[in-house]
Amino acid sequence: MTTNRFDVAQDDGYLATTTVTSFRIIEALKRHDGATVQQLVEELGLASGTVYKHLNTLQSIQYVDKDGSEYRLGLGFLELGIAARTQRNLYNQTYDSLESLAETTGGVTTLMVPEHGFGVYLTQIVPSGATTPPHQEGERAHLHATAGGKVILAYQPTETVESWLENRTLPSLTPFTISDPEELQSELQSVRDRRAAHSRREQFEEWHAVAAPVTDDDDEAICAVGIKKPVDPNADTTDMSEFKNLLGSTVSSIESKLRFR
Repeated sequence: MTTNRFDVAQDDGYLATTTVTSFRIIEALKRHDGATVQQLVEELGLASGTVYKHLNTLQSIQYVDKDGSEYRLGLGFLELGIAARTQRNLYNQTYDSLESLAETTGGVTTLMVPEHGFGVYLTQIVPSGATTPPHQEGERAHLHATAGGKVILAYQPTETVESWLENRTLPSLTPFTISDPEELQSELQSVRDRRAAHSRREQFEEWHAVAAPVTDDDDEAICAVGIKKPVDPNADTTDMSEFKNLLGSTVSSIESKLRFR
């Protein structure tokens, strides 16, 4: 899944465009599991000298490795990613509950947190024998197309959601994605009424998901607990409603930990 981080405006001259270029190259290396200078030139539309200079700098500070003519991400990024995750107390405070939920349901459990208008998978637990979904921990996802994203939106102040809608389009990731703002607003009201959201083939056609919000004392979502399973090809639908009570008890446990920590 890709979400474009680089649609940024020149902000009164305070945007370091060289930093943006470095991260465009870094993201391309992530997408391709390594690439040559020429591949990066063709994909990013940058001069070969520019690409080489950025890669050489990243290699010098040990964030990129070179194997023959190919460059790939170094493990320095792993250190940064683990630090970013552990600095959020939510990871340690919710992991055991998510692990127990995965073992009980046999589904993939996730913890999604909002950041910069997207949802980020802070945690993803795949129980033994379960199918791994087409995303991983740390990836960003569109809020309107995911169960976790919809409950996060539903439990935000009205003005926050309106501002979020004004500043973005709603891409259709599959034929089932809600991409009309008015339809999404109606869906969010239903989500709030039932305190749970479904993503029925809206993010990936082969997957269904259900999620519930973890809220603060003002009843605003700080994250979302989700369960997802592949669509059963032998059934018209995959009924995720059976997990609603388990989700509710898991969320209650997490909220208690957060409030009495």
